[in-house]
Parts: sequence; C-alpha cells; structure tokens
Amino acid sequence: MDLPKNAFKAAIKANQRQIGVWCSIPDPSNVELLSNCGYDWILLDAEHTPMDSTDLMPLLRAAAPYPITAIVRPGWNDAVDIKRLLDGGAQTLLIPYVQSADEARAAVAAVRYPPLGMRGVSGLSRASLYGAIPDYANRAHEEICLLIQLETLEALEHLDEIVTIEGIDGVFIGPADLAASMGHLGNAAHPEVKAKIVETIQRLTAAGMPAGFLSPDQNLARAAADAGAVFVAVDIDTALMRRAAVARRAEWA
Repeated sequence: MDLPKNAFKAAIKANQRQIGVWCSIPDPSNVELLSNCGYDWILLDAEHTPMDSTDLMPLLRAAAPYPITAIVRPGWNDAVDIKRLLDGGAQTLLIPYVQSADEARAAVAAVRYPPLGMRGVSGLSRASLYGAIPDYANRAHEEICLLIQLETLEALEHLDEIVTIEGIDGVFIGPADLAASMGHLGNAAHPEVKAKIVETIQRLTAAGMPAGFLSPDQNLARAAADAGAVFVAVDIDTALMRRAAVARRAEWA
C-alpha cells in the first residue's frame, strides 16, 4: 500500500481554490451527506463541539469514500491530542488560536516524527493502514498538511515571522475571535474587522502562504475570496439546518 495522497495539500500549494463546509454535528450520517455535496473539503470541528479523537475516527471513515478532504480541528495546540488525531488517520489539521511563532513551531513539531519533530511513533495505527504502508514514519510528513489559525490582533503581529516557518502549509484567519480582539464581539462583519481580514489575507497571499477563511456570511466570504483566500468554508452544517428549518416554518405561518 502506498502513502495516501493529500489532494487538498497539493491543491492549495498550486493555488487552486478549495471550497469547504464546516461540520459541527458529530454524526457519521451527517458527514456522509455533506461529503457527497460537491465540496472540496469538510472541517470536522473538535474545538467548539463535544467531539474527541474517539468520535472523529467514524467521521473520517464516513468521508473517506468521497472525493473530499476531511480536515480536523483539535481543541487546542496540544501535542498529545494532535498525535491521537494523526494516528486515527487525519492527514490535514487546523490548529486553533496560534498566538506566536513559537506556538506555530510547536504545531509543526507535533505533526512530524523525529528528528524533524516530536510525534510519538506507533507502527500499527490507522494512519499507516495498520502497518500496511511501507516506511510510513519516514514519509508521513510528505502528505500531512498543517494549517494554523491566527485569530487575534496579537497573533497577527507575528504573521511575518510565522509565514517563514518551514512545515506550515496554510494560515487560516478566524473572524469571530479576531472581531472579539478588536472590540467587536459578535460582529465579524464590522467594517474595521472586515478591513483587517482583507488586509491580512492580502499579506499572506503576497508572502506566498495559502490563506483560509470561514463565514456563513456570504458577503464576508466573498470578500475573503476576492482578497486571495485559497481555501474558503462557505457555511456551517448547523447554520444551514437552522436557516432551512426557520424558512420552511415561516412558509406555514
């Protein structure tokens, strides 16, 4: 068995736009449904949901038969949690709330085996197809895609250094926490926040670093895409469901 190729990593490196959807409902049937809707990637969110590494493996299996990349966001930049997610078969991770270059380097180290990093070695994990992939440990980093999330003004102060760190494949701008750090809690569409998002994505693009973004606000998502964002999540499963449910009920008012 050969090391599975990471289509998402190759696409963003080639500056090919990837449109995604956010998954907050930890149910394999939900992931299977979303994976068959034509999106390039699906984000399995273990930061703001009850998901953990045990819950995520069935979700990864649900997405696997479809031409979609499953990206996992752990709850924190934690080497133990990252190790478990990688061993469970995740190839692309989005690490939340990275605040400095040192924290970004720690994320790189967590996804790489020694001597490149500190990932613990297990020869019989799902990641290696239970030992069926020859030389997995020496080649895993070739197809692992590491995305880091910058989501405060403090984090953005370190952007120029962060984009030079080898091993980071993309930088995601988190609008909700960025808005909060700018004094606009709950208002990511505020003109000051929107301007900072656009400016930051333009800086990333100019530096040759693929930029990512999420917003169910289509105007904000379009602004990020127009600024150069390569991987854009355009909605969230819970938001899609609620909008549809409220709209249908209103039809019968």
